[in-house]
Amino acid sequence: MNRQLISHLAHADHPVAAPITDAHVERLLRRANLAPGARILDLGCGQGEWLMRALALYPDATADGVDLSDVALDAAREQAERRGLSGRLRLHRLPAAEFSSAGVASAGVASAGVSSGGSSADRLYDLVLCVGATHAFGGLAATLDAVRPHLAPSGLALVGEGFWESNPTQQVLDRLGAGPDDFADLAGTVERAEKAGYATLYAHTSTRGEWDDYEWSWTGTLTRWALDHPGPDGDAALAAVHDHRDMWLRCYRDVLGFVTLLLRPLPGEAPQPGGRHG
Repeated sequence: MNRQLISHLAHADHPVAAPITDAHVERLLRRANLAPGARILDLGCGQGEWLMRALALYPDATADGVDLSDVALDAAREQAERRGLSGRLRLHRLPAAEFSSAGVASAGVASAGVSSGGSSADRLYDLVLCVGATHAFGGLAATLDAVRPHLAPSGLALVGEGFWESNPTQQVLDRLGAGPDDFADLAGTVERAEKAGYATLYAHTSTRGEWDDYEWSWTGTLTRWALDHPGPDGDAALAAVHDHRDMWLRCYRDVLGFVTLLLRPLPGEAPQPGGRHG
């Protein structure tokens, strides 16, 4: 089984692919306080859950979602149709870093359809999300540099990023395949965002309870699927569960945190030296 399918199955009961409760997802989206007719973009949208919740909160808004996973985009399209949102959502299959908000949509791209072209929107966005997908750009500061050209005047960025809750040991770093500078602590994460030329309007720091709920849901949902599907795929799913749970419980629990920042770029502000580190 490929990683995209495993992730899709594991998130069936927790479609927001981050350690954040539904109440805090809604609070973050409400704090954006979008005007009627707002345009929303999610770079690394996965199954599109953030976008669909935003569209439900802002009934005049439209949205674009970008991801590389066919499985996730198919699920997003199905959910949009089921929720009656397909007329306000377009999905694009390409690397998030290659998406362009300039120009017109590729020919043949229908609402809630999937485009493999490189351009989509005919104007800029009032809210750009990238929650848990900053690796697609090489880190937090590089993500914020990439987000800025997509933003309309007074547009906002909603970015979810890991941070070191406590100092990682070398064993933890080796297990995660990470370096000590891949993340900062919480204060350093906010500083990185502000050095990239943004002001912090609001943030949510995920609690230990949110992390535990997310991880138990991830492992438990995939375990249930594996037991219901005995055979090679079920065995592969169980192996993924055991590896993921062991890494969480023995490696990054209480070491890796997660914060979701609501940011607004400072007008005319260039990134400061040191702000480009992820």
